Amino acid sequence: MRFAENNRISHRQLYRQMILALLAPFMLCIFGKGGINGISAVTGTVLALILLGFYVILLIRLTPAFDDLVKSAGGFVGRLIGIFFLLYVLLAGGYLLALLRYLVPASLITGVSGRWIAFWAIVACSLGTYKGMQRRGRMAEVSGGLLLGGIVIMLALCVPQAKAEYFMEALQWNEVTGKNIRQSFYGILCAFSAVALLPFLMGDVEKYGSAGKTAAGAILTLGVLLIGMELLLPAVLGYDRIKAESYPVLPLLDGADLPGNVLARFDIIWMGFLLYSLLFAIGSLLHYGHQIIRKAHLGTGRLWMPVMIFLISLLEENGNGILNYFGWILAYVFVPGILICQVYLFFRGKERHKNHRKKAPAVVAGILALSFFLGGCGVAVEPEKRIYPMALGMDASPEGILLSYGMPDMSESTGQGKEEEDGGARLLQISGSDFTQIEQAYDRSQEKLLDMGHLQVLVIGQTLVEDGRWRMVLDYLKQEAFVGEDLYVFEAENAAEILNWQGEDNSSVGEYISGLLENRMSGGNTEMVTLRELFYEKYKEDKLKELPYVNIRNGSINLQNV
Repeated sequence: MRFAENNRISHRQLYRQMILALLAPFMLCIFGKGGINGISAVTGTVLALILLGFYVILLIRLTPAFDDLVKSAGGFVGRLIGIFFLLYVLLAGGYLLALLRYLVPASLITGVSGRWIAFWAIVACSLGTYKGMQRRGRMAEVSGGLLLGGIVIMLALCVPQAKAEYFMEALQWNEVTGKNIRQSFYGILCAFSAVALLPFLMGDVEKYGSAGKTAAGAILTLGVLLIGMELLLPAVLGYDRIKAESYPVLPLLDGADLPGNVLARFDIIWMGFLLYSLLFAIGSLLHYGHQIIRKAHLGTGRLWMPVMIFLISLLEENGNGILNYFGWILAYVFVPGILICQVYLFFRGKERHKNHRKKAPAVVAGILALSFFLGGCGVAVEPEKRIYPMALGMDASPEGILLSYGMPDMSESTGQGKEEEDGGARLLQISGSDFTQIEQAYDRSQEKLLDMGHLQVLVIGQTLVEDGRWRMVLDYLKQEAFVGEDLYVFEAENAAEILNWQGEDNSSVGEYISGLLENRMSGGNTEMVTLRELFYEKYKEDKLKELPYVNIRNGSINLQNV
């Protein structure tokens, strides 16, 4: 069915809602440290998808029983089942909101408290969720296909970054054991636990009796994307790094660009897609919560339910919160409990009248999603109030570490012909005992925001390479959300001297080396090292990959390949 009628949603809208609501949580939460990784994950995913296909048939048959839980299971048991599903919605919503509260300040918007982001997100997501389903279906109709297509394009851009040797390391057949496959199989079932809420929705779907194929198609689509990610992530980032990072999906697009450095910041677009899906998922859980409350005769949750989800996302004890506990609760409480409730209702076998029509429309946080999506790579600070280093040098110093920021001559770069006050390219140097102290010193002494999103060259001093402090360098760059992993890394005896060099045309070292590398690469006679390759070696063997050497010879920059 192509269009929705009679205040209900069409099968296509159901399909796109499922894609929108589940895509980002799956991408962010399934892989990485303590997650589902390796070739055994592929096997477990395939087996789980087969079982889920049959599970959808059970959910379709259970739809009448969930239309009024009190009539289906009795006053006490019906309300008890409703409370159990409502707890699932509250904790899942708190988990996703806590995830958003953590990821947005770390990866997309700096200088804004995560609590404020979570507050405005839950306020926006809760708007209209108590009214009905049709407008939510229209939102999915318009944006679901765009999101799915965008995600597929983003993943396609990652394919050229994949390396055969990385991929072969992930094919560790000794890990394909019955235990690992069972863990992956059950992990995928837990991830798809939100599908168990479908009976609360199916009454709002046109001809829900034939909607099983649509729901199964959405599950299959998500499963194929998961299998693709299980193969692509280790091929791009390396298997050891995948197992060590909590959210390895986030840096996946850091090294992607088009020829000519067109649209080089695909990682921002990638985060925008994930954020939009995450907000839609939170809004969907709120809508399901209202459906559960109504069908279990529990009153109204219009005000208190968003407040509870917000508070759950904030609760922490000794640094541990819902992000740490929800996985265990889901696996050992909710998934078995949901199955018990559904089996009970199935055998209870009470059929009900299906003569009431669902109310129409709800809307979620489109404005907030778009504002985050269009928020760019930092705080809303005008370009003239930022500085944009293209090269960064790191040396040992008496204080500890010396950072040298090499800025381009903006008058030359923009073609405005207006010289900088200090004439041409600038070099800013700050030292401190560690990177935190350096950042604090920068904030005290500089009025402009430091924007590292245009960094192209990193030069590490020889002393830092030899004494092992290169690990500190990589840890610092890893937590800098806007530093792309495609930047080129070099070693020098004195990085500050390299950064202080200026060309005959007053170009900075960042501009000069970037142009030099482009010329060499077009001739195919260069082998450079990127930041992503350094992360790979660090996670794999805890060693630094041999770096190309850069020095100044006869007044000119000289690059030596590895």
